[in-house]
Amino acid sequence: MKPLAERMRPNSLNDFIGQKHIIGKGKPLYNLIINKKIPNCILYGPPGTGKTTLANIMANYVDKKFYKLNATTASVKDIQDIASELDTLLGYNGVVIYIDELQHFSKKQQQSLLEFIENGKITLIGSTTENPYFVLHKAIISRCNIFQFQPLKREEIMEGIIKAIERAKENNLNIVYTDEAVSYIADISQGDYRKAYNILELAINSQLSSTINISIEYIQRLGQSHIRSDSFGDEYYNLLSAFQKSIRGSDPDAAVHYLARLIKGGNLQAIIRRISVIAAEDIGLAYPNALSVVNSGIELALKTGLPEAQIILSELTIFLATLPKSNSAYLAISSAISDLENINVGDVPNHLKDAHYSGAKNLGVSGYKYPHDYSNNYVKQEYMPKELSSKKYYIPQNNKFEENIKKYWDNIKNN
Repeated sequence: MKPLAERMRPNSLNDFIGQKHIIGKGKPLYNLIINKKIPNCILYGPPGTGKTTLANIMANYVDKKFYKLNATTASVKDIQDIASELDTLLGYNGVVIYIDELQHFSKKQQQSLLEFIENGKITLIGSTTENPYFVLHKAIISRCNIFQFQPLKREEIMEGIIKAIERAKENNLNIVYTDEAVSYIADISQGDYRKAYNILELAINSQLSSTINISIEYIQRLGQSHIRSDSFGDEYYNLLSAFQKSIRGSDPDAAVHYLARLIKGGNLQAIIRRISVIAAEDIGLAYPNALSVVNSGIELALKTGLPEAQIILSELTIFLATLPKSNSAYLAISSAISDLENINVGDVPNHLKDAHYSGAKNLGVSGYKYPHDYSNNYVKQEYMPKELSSKKYYIPQNNKFEENIKKYWDNIKNN
């Protein structure tokens, strides 16, 4: 028997749940499907958001033969075989090929698809859970429309679950459920429609009584995870991004939330690397000692290992989130590197060049003033290449440490 998710898959646009931003009535993709003008397209989004379902629905609205392939097992030869049958497909106005997980095709395989889609006889619908701009060949992207799928809202998943239950009742299943149980399934599915169906199917198939009772208590006994624990891919990088931005935004609660989700993925090295970067990029000179504290904490976390290391990581996260912020060091090095790549930065001034060899003076390498020989260990001299003489990379920001340092040097340099 097919899984419940497969049996309950909608066959028309009216039954499709979610993604109203691209498939709602009046939206461009909706109109294209209704008008039977399916474009070459890439459906991009997390698992269980309806990509395969929509591809099947799109095929139902056109007078074309529909083929479904998976890039993890298919090859370009499979597409060549389909193309060779084009002239024998009587009654069909071409072919629609749906390739699931298109990112698993190599760049060379992706490029070979071009000859099949450019003449219009084959319409390509590809789906991917990875960012297409990272994993797909530019030539494919330029010839396809990209439609981004979002995780389903809790209410949308609840609507789908109830429809599935009602359809199951039509198949002579006696099911009793509570709204709280449906809401709970939607919550633990984390926007994944397929996962919600799988949980529902497990709840139905695992009961032996003639009356199937779906309650919160029973769903909890199934032991389904509340959250995905991937440690790679787009979703994981999104979590890393949200983690850093929450610390940068001085929100310790959100930062700890994203830390917990990252820990669930188990990639301790990725978390440690991001925390190290945050200490320099976002805390910076507002509290320079953050680097030392983070370094010590990271050493302890590595020695301890997960799961206990999560306590140390939590302390570091809260510590960084609640510190004053400065990105002056980040802005300084970014600007300096940009100049290296875009303008003539000139040569090192002669008086700053290495003079520890005989003949240096003959080459004009001389004139350096040793600051420690002067009052306050400072003497005015030019350090920048002359092409950058007026350039300022480091701009102190409004925090106690940098303000005090600025006052100190203003007092020395201006007197």
